[in-house]
Amino acid sequence: MKIFKEIRAYLMITLGLLLYTGGWVVFLIPNHLVGGGVSGIGVLVYYATGFPVSYTFFAINAVLLLIALKVLGKGFGIKTVYGIVMAALCFQFLPQWIPADLIRELAVENGKLLATLIGGIMGGVGVGLTFSQGGSTGGTDIIALIINKYRNISIGRLILSIDVVIISCSFFTSEETNLGLRLATVLYGFILIGVTGYTIDLMIAGTKQSLQLFIFSKKYEQIADRLTNEMNRGVTLISGAGWYTKTERKILMVIVRRTEANTVYRIIKEEDRDAFLSVGSVMGVYGRGFDRFA
Repeated sequence: MKIFKEIRAYLMITLGLLLYTGGWVVFLIPNHLVGGGVSGIGVLVYYATGFPVSYTFFAINAVLLLIALKVLGKGFGIKTVYGIVMAALCFQFLPQWIPADLIRELAVENGKLLATLIGGIMGGVGVGLTFSQGGSTGGTDIIALIINKYRNISIGRLILSIDVVIISCSFFTSEETNLGLRLATVLYGFILIGVTGYTIDLMIAGTKQSLQLFIFSKKYEQIADRLTNEMNRGVTLISGAGWYTKTERKILMVIVRRTEANTVYRIIKEEDRDAFLSVGSVMGVYGRGFDRFA
């Protein structure tokens, strides 16, 4: 039922926000590290003044949300509002719920590089979960969309540029007095946004990525039967002709999940070791056995 799907979506968004803010609270902030987005701005303000991250995060996002509703229309739904409010609450209360000794043992004593990697992965998984359910943490995404409406600039490039500026500012707020250590803090920030971005891509696209295979084999009938019967995948038979040999031959075309590729390779290998195979990555496969149209 639709109500249960919505409840599940909000539960997944909540879990994603807990992971996202947990990465900041447990691994990044205790190590005086800075990442991108409004969270990064909130952390910079916190390092410089001691003003709580949750207040800065909520205030900036509230202003951006009001501007977005005015400039972009009502495209930002209730899930975005929920995401902003919930993330702000997590920033406020998670530090009180997680023991300081645990944070010190997990993050501080293991060094900044490990904290950067784990914090980035947690943030990426959290944002990926939130995005997959139609939610959002707002932030620099809104700024990029507003600018993109008036300037023909890539949204991804805008977000990256904003994050680079935010992280570069950590050079001036770092608690380190040594110039090299200040530069290292900036470098950790760049590593962080790289890890986070890569993890988000894996979360959103990795599980949905599929492969399109063209199989050239004299034993096309046997291979097609096994792909259909053993994998329950549709196979398309295409008639073609080799330009060099001037002979007609049959070509099989099949689309499978990336996780099913090894099974396809095994079937082809067992049936015809001399088969010729072309494999390409495809995104957004819709229909029976794959994703449904939204």
